[in-house]
Formats: sequence, structure tokens, C-alpha cells
Amino acid sequence: MQPQSAIYKGYRFSREIISHAVWIYYRLNASLRDTSQALLYRGLDVSHETIRAWVSKFGPLYASGLKKRQPQRGDKWHLDEVCLRMNGRSYWLWRAIDQDGYELDVLVQLRRSAKAALRFFKKLLKGLQYVPRVMITDKLRSYTAAKKKLLKTTEHRRHKRLNNCIEVSHQPTRLREKQMRRFKSPPHAQLFLSVFGVFRNWFRVGLYKLSAEERRCKLKEAFAQCHQITSQPNYA
Repeated sequence: MQPQSAIYKGYRFSREIISHAVWIYYRLNASLRDTSQALLYRGLDVSHETIRAWVSKFGPLYASGLKKRQPQRGDKWHLDEVCLRMNGRSYWLWRAIDQDGYELDVLVQLRRSAKAALRFFKKLLKGLQYVPRVMITDKLRSYTAAKKKLLKTTEHRRHKRLNNCIEVSHQPTRLREKQMRRFKSPPHAQLFLSVFGVFRNWFRVGLYKLSAEERRCKLKEAFAQCHQITSQPNYA
């Protein structure tokens, strides 16, 4: 194991400032320049290009640590695809959430074919290490073809109205896409959305199901564990 501070060695700013900037960028729907201004308000002069380097390096590390600590998600999966326009071409963002609305995984691909669905299923199963009881999709036949190969025991329901929850859950992705004036490339979209989804999951405490005091307690617990991970991102 490397020392706790080894990964931050050579940086002018402390771990607390770097992790706070990364949190602002991914959690508060802020652009790089917005994040730079938020730090400047606190007397910290950090350029947006510096913040770009921070989020590119530390964002995936923090997300990996958070993902390892998250509980096992639900066994009822909702799957859907969203069209993303990048460099004049259409790509498809494959997404999966559980019955509670937590994002399970994402994958940006060029096609909506059976091969693309199979690739997404493999990524899902590799990261989660369990098989769903039920999967709900639209009527895209690619899901059926991929299910026959990998999820033979899973019940498959195909009805548009049953999948309304994932249609609504696309909204944060669309908001960030608009705020960023579209994603620049498939690797850029994949990297950003993978980290963005993990941060959303971690600080999603239920706005309407809990009292204000319960929400504050859960958020404090989430922040405490997040601080532990950012202090040791290289082996969290």
C-alpha cells in the first residue's frame, strides 16, 4: 500500500480542496468554471483547467471507492437506452436501474443490436455479481436475444408503462448533457456518466420518504464515508 497522501503528492492544494472541487462538479450540476468560481468565493484561485485535471484523475478513483461500499441493489431491473448526439453521430447510452431508482451501470455504444445488449448485460453482471429476478424493458428485440444467452432464469416483462421510472431517471443525464453543451466523445460520455451515476446514488437519501432530521443524518453518514474514501482513493 502507498502512504495515504502519496496520490496527492506534488499538488499545490490539499486533499480537502481537491475532493471538495470534485464533489461540487459531479454532485451540484456545476460546470468547470462554476466550480472554479465556487472555490474563488472561498478565496481559492483555481483555474477551470486545473479542476478538469482533478475530476479526470480523482473522479473515477472516488467513484470506485464509493461503489465498493454501496449495498447490494434490488433484484428488479429496469433497462432502457437514450440517444446521445456527439460529433454529428448518434450513440446510445444503455442504462439500468433497480426498483428503488438506483443506477446500476451505464454503457455508451454505437448500436442497439443484440450484440450491444449482450455486451451491456456482461458489464452489468460483472459489476454486480448477482442475477436479477425480473427485468423490465421496452419492446426492443435485442433485449430478448441477449437474455436468452445470459439471463435464462430471469422473468422478462415488456411493457412501456412498466418502464416509466427509468424514463424519468434519464432527466439528470439530459440536464448535464445540456449544461455541458453535449458530450465531446463516447469515451468522455462514458467516463463522466459512470462517475456521475455513482455520486448520485451515494447522496440519494429519499427526499419525500424521510423526515428532515432523518435526511440530515443520512447525508452526514454519506459525507463521513466519502471523506474516508477521498483520504485513501488509491486503495479505498
